[in-house]
Amino acid sequence: MDIIGLGYVGIDAPDPEAWLAFGRDIIGLDPGCAPIAPAHLDQGRDGRGPDGSVYFRVDEWSWRLAVHPMRDGQERPGLRYLGFEVAGEAELQVAMAELEAAGHAVRRGDAADCQSRAVSGIAFTRDPSGNAVEMFHGPRVTNLYRNSKGMEFLTGDMGMGHVNLFSSNYEESAAFYTGLLGFRMTDFYQVGEGQTVNFFHCNRRHHTVGLMKVAPFDAIHHIMFECTDIDMVGLAYDRVLAAGTKVTASLGRHSNDRIISFYCESPSGVEIEIGWGAITVGPDWTPRFRSPGDLWGHHGLTAEAIAEGGKDK
Repeated sequence: MDIIGLGYVGIDAPDPEAWLAFGRDIIGLDPGCAPIAPAHLDQGRDGRGPDGSVYFRVDEWSWRLAVHPMRDGQERPGLRYLGFEVAGEAELQVAMAELEAAGHAVRRGDAADCQSRAVSGIAFTRDPSGNAVEMFHGPRVTNLYRNSKGMEFLTGDMGMGHVNLFSSNYEESAAFYTGLLGFRMTDFYQVGEGQTVNFFHCNRRHHTVGLMKVAPFDAIHHIMFECTDIDMVGLAYDRVLAAGTKVTASLGRHSNDRIISFYCESPSGVEIEIGWGAITVGPDWTPRFRSPGDLWGHHGLTAEAIAEGGKDK
């Protein structure tokens, strides 16, 4: 299977509306174009969908991050889905066939499913941790996008960024992402006895998916957006501090991808990492073990804090 990159992420929140000010005014994302019927494309451009969802964009794509209202009976917010891009219809059919051959249930999306994600073709499955995984092609894009906060994010052939996930069954999950979806391990580091954080790439980005063997549950820890200039990170950091938003990891530099970044808590608990300067990888890359996980900074990013925070996501 040939995954191009992480196209979009959907999460659940008790109050998606609270995300609008956080995402727009603090982080520096822009309201996206809600994926609604073509006859109503003049609506939904304020980031709001008819069901109370809110959407954000970081580039020419109509949206990259969706925040949905929690469903009836849902006990906690968290990850709703990950959307991985493939090149086209033929590649989507190959992906579906490979999943079915490996014993994974997969469903082909219909026109309504495509409309809900603003894509041309889509299929649905789940990873071994139960996370909804979507594969799609043909995203809807718009022309001449300029960020309202002067932010610019590294996307393109590297996808929208990365996600780090808690995995209660790490071995099965790692086999799914590498053996089926075609990811390759980049590196890993140890954060405690028998606890590792493991990073996987599918393009030039150092990692698109991180799987954390840290705690015995499945949840999302953070979503990362990478800026093209370090000053954009600093300006976002200032906005976070000025707003009184909780900083969960201070400005610092990871030892593996070398990104300079900080982490902050979103209105629904999932953490957002804003960074700059990550290294890229190529086809000749071989996995590394690195320790410790940071060259400097990132105070607060401990195994205990990570595990404790993930319980509610």
